[in-house]
Amino acid sequence: MTFLWPQALVLLALVPAVLAGYVSLARRRDERAAELAARGFVPSDAARRARRLRHVPFGLTLAALAALVLAVARPEVAVGLPHFEGTVILAFDVSNSMRADDLQPTRMDAAKSAARAFVERQPDSVEIGVVAFSEGGLITQPPTTDRAAVLGAIDRLSPLGSTSLGQGIFSALDAIADDTLALAPEDLAGDLESVDIGYYGYGAVVLLSDGENRTEPDPLAVAELASLAGVRVYPIGIGSPEGGLVEIDGFTLATSLDEEVLAGIAETTGGTYLRAEDTEQLAEVYESIDLRLTTEAERTEVTAVVTGLSVVLLVVAAALSLVWFGRMV
Repeated sequence: MTFLWPQALVLLALVPAVLAGYVSLARRRDERAAELAARGFVPSDAARRARRLRHVPFGLTLAALAALVLAVARPEVAVGLPHFEGTVILAFDVSNSMRADDLQPTRMDAAKSAARAFVERQPDSVEIGVVAFSEGGLITQPPTTDRAAVLGAIDRLSPLGSTSLGQGIFSALDAIADDTLALAPEDLAGDLESVDIGYYGYGAVVLLSDGENRTEPDPLAVAELASLAGVRVYPIGIGSPEGGLVEIDGFTLATSLDEEVLAGIAETTGGTYLRAEDTEQLAEVYESIDLRLTTEAERTEVTAVVTGLSVVLLVVAAALSLVWFGRMV
């Protein structure tokens, strides 16, 4: 407990002073009772019981005085308030295969529509960033609580190029680390146990892709790096195993959902692989993402509570005194 006006605590010196006065008065009463007993005036059982009870109202009154002094000092306590917090990166596959129409109107449009709904449902304490990846990865919106900025970044996404899931995950990690990773994706070919990029257990990545990986680095190697950094990746499979058609440079190509690598990424990082076969299901998928519920200590003034306690103690003391002795304390 802390106090906004700690100088008022000097008034607590009144408590031992009042107690000393009461003890002195009680001693004089006991001495007077002893004198009367010596003269043959022996107290009744009721009188003895009253002598034992007489200290209770005073004790409650003294506690009320101490509580009142604490209230004057304006006490604060740390209260743990539960809320969602952390950083979520929406990593969008913007390769040409996201033009396919097995989700209507296209995979990309369906993913963007559901992402907008996800962003609008998140509490203000959650920071959201946007990463776009094809052959390479780009942080198009650093993590922020500005929902308008995030929605604008989503709206500007458009498909181009081939797919590198590894680049997408790596860029998402870089966004969570505030664009400070001291290595490049090509550095991940060796032993990852010696790589230390820090720990970001508050971070999560929502990876939206059809899973058709075409370019290095190995997405499972980058997923292992994410796991070491405490970042969970939730791959969302955009499309269907039956696939769809996409037109690139005048050619019509078939593309289908590759779930194996996406499921492997989820398993490596402790996330969950979720498959969206249509736009409605994709919206439900976003609701199942496990954001972290935490408690954060916030300083809260409890002057009213302590004052109320003081009043209650005074009322109880007065009531007991009236019932037991027919008078106030």
